[in-house]
Amino acid sequence: MVNRVQLSDAILLKNYIDGDESALAILIERHQAKVYGFIYSKVGDTTISDDIFQDTFIKVIKTLKTNAYNEEGKFLPWLMRIAHNQTIDFFRKNKKMPMQRETEEYSIFNSMSDSAQNIEGKLIEFQVEIDLKKLVESLPEDQREVLKMRFYDDLSFKEIADITGVSINTALGRMRYAVINLRKLIEKNRIILTN
Repeated sequence: MVNRVQLSDAILLKNYIDGDESALAILIERHQAKVYGFIYSKVGDTTISDDIFQDTFIKVIKTLKTNAYNEEGKFLPWLMRIAHNQTIDFFRKNKKMPMQRETEEYSIFNSMSDSAQNIEGKLIEFQVEIDLKKLVESLPEDQREVLKMRFYDDLSFKEIADITGVSINTALGRMRYAVINLRKLIEKNRIILTN
């Protein structure tokens, strides 16, 4: 008799979909350290990490129960992508801003500046951001995905490789081509990205 803990993810998933609830417990236990570690590395708070971890597995269960998951031997990358998306959703919903208390060393007035002087700079910055987003959206999907994960989500190439299910070299290659293609688009469209 095969030890259930040694069964592959694919077999455990099939068993779970066929009604064996304990198969999911093995999968959660098998991958919890990696998933939880990833979430915690992004939010740095155990309570919030616990919530996002639970939301991740609730999403996994709902997807499996509706037969919307297609097993291709890529359970862990799929799981990591869900954890990644749940983490981003948390930040979007909460728009977390660090709170600052007034102290002798820190005054809120130290971080305020004359807004009249900055309006033009803010407009230029806003336009540059719009132009850059348009350029990023015109990249091939695999390059766009890696670039967004690296710059917008601040993920390492190892994390990007795990989430997308490719090697680190492939992720690095996609990033390299994304940067080359962005440079070409910037030159072609004569876009100035500095003020």
